[in-house]
Amino acid sequence: MNQNTSHSNTISDAELAGMQHHADPLADQTIAEILGDWPAGDVAVDAPQWARIDTVNRLFGQWTDNKSLVGWTAQGDGVDAAMARALNHYVQTAQALPSWADAKKIERAEKLFMEHGALSCILLFCASLPECYVIPDLSSVLHTSGQLEQNAEYRIRSTAAMIFPVMLHGGLSQRGAGVAQVLKVRLIHATIRNLILHGSPQSAVKQLLAGGSGQVAPQALPSGGGRQAMFQTLYARGWNLKGDGLPCNQEELAYTLLTFGYVFLRSLRRLGLRLRTADEEAYLHAWNVVGHILGIDRALMVDTMDQGQALMARMQARGRAEPVTPDPRPALGWALMQTMENSLPWNIVKPFPELMTRYLCGRDTASDLGLTQPVPWPSALVFWGVLLLARAIDTVLRLVLPRFSIVRTLTRILGYHFMSRVLMSQTRPLQLPTELLNQVDEVVHSWSDDPHAPGWINRIEDRLTTRGSWSAGLAGQAPAAQSAQAQQPT
Repeated sequence: MNQNTSHSNTISDAELAGMQHHADPLADQTIAEILGDWPAGDVAVDAPQWARIDTVNRLFGQWTDNKSLVGWTAQGDGVDAAMARALNHYVQTAQALPSWADAKKIERAEKLFMEHGALSCILLFCASLPECYVIPDLSSVLHTSGQLEQNAEYRIRSTAAMIFPVMLHGGLSQRGAGVAQVLKVRLIHATIRNLILHGSPQSAVKQLLAGGSGQVAPQALPSGGGRQAMFQTLYARGWNLKGDGLPCNQEELAYTLLTFGYVFLRSLRRLGLRLRTADEEAYLHAWNVVGHILGIDRALMVDTMDQGQALMARMQARGRAEPVTPDPRPALGWALMQTMENSLPWNIVKPFPELMTRYLCGRDTASDLGLTQPVPWPSALVFWGVLLLARAIDTVLRLVLPRFSIVRTLTRILGYHFMSRVLMSQTRPLQLPTELLNQVDEVVHSWSDDPHAPGWINRIEDRLTTRGSWSAGLAGQAPAAQSAQAQQPT
């Protein structure tokens, strides 16, 4: 299929609605073969499925980069013939890039992400993630797992652990690690679906079409806990397949993809940092390739900003028309904002993440997430005054200095403090292999000064961030990170 073919304008409302009952046959079949049939009734804490999930998590640690996937075979303790066959087929099949992937566009997208440095992180966590929580059914799964309310920082760091490998130079090529990280996430989605539905999503849909109720009854939680608690909570939650569609369905996955591509670019526009049309389309293309690796239907991808705006509006309207009670979104929004606020060193700027989210995402999304309470007026005055003044100055000076931007400097300062305390902590490095942590460290070091800003701007930035390199020496913590990665539950 040609990558320039329009997709979002051709999918009908009926087809879009149908995507709620369509998931990812390859990944779902892989997990179904690994876990087998769940026993009837309440599941004990020593059910064999829990051990099989642990084994898959351990095997994930072997997928260190894209090269490690070539010729990889599942073996070791806990790996039986069914698991080996399923995982080997999955890895061999899913690692290939689509025929329409354009290496030059992907390389341009990587450069764009890295050129924007710490600003890229701010846009992801003040715009992409908040928009991701707008769809109630999608938020409901996160709410059930407790991962955002109880450990928002973990979810933020997990997102970064996928985005950095994807957007690093060569991340989707044989010399990178993005494909390996994305394939882990794809199996995590399939595991979530299997846990909630107590089996294969495809089997559940067949039963529904055959006249079944589509109801998965809530179960009693097995006694126990620890790192299995999230799995058990998802298994026990219950689900209304007829009313809510599949968990982590194609529409929800495609919507999430929009938040990483379209919303990122839309946010740059709102900050007065709009890219050339060709650059925007290259960025969307790179994330479409990621979407393919994630198992997302090509018909749900967008190639232009206009298509992205139209498709996102349709998906949000559909999601908002089917509210969930109780509404999980305000708690998720509050947890995300609190995590970012806690990373900022000055009290007057702590409300800035919420104010930035309102500005980048708009009133409707802010309302969905409960971000409507007044903030201290000194903070609001400083935020809006500085932002509007900076936008005005940028508009004038960029007529003669096209790359000059005070707004970029301000967001870089916020981004530094967020990264240094949440993403780049030496005591809690990102759960990435050693070589990949080295690459992240080098990239963050390159962000220490803005090459497009005059020297006096960089000196002011140093006073408000840190003098010298932004690098946190992550590579020295890599062995611990690898160990943590192998033990983390999906």
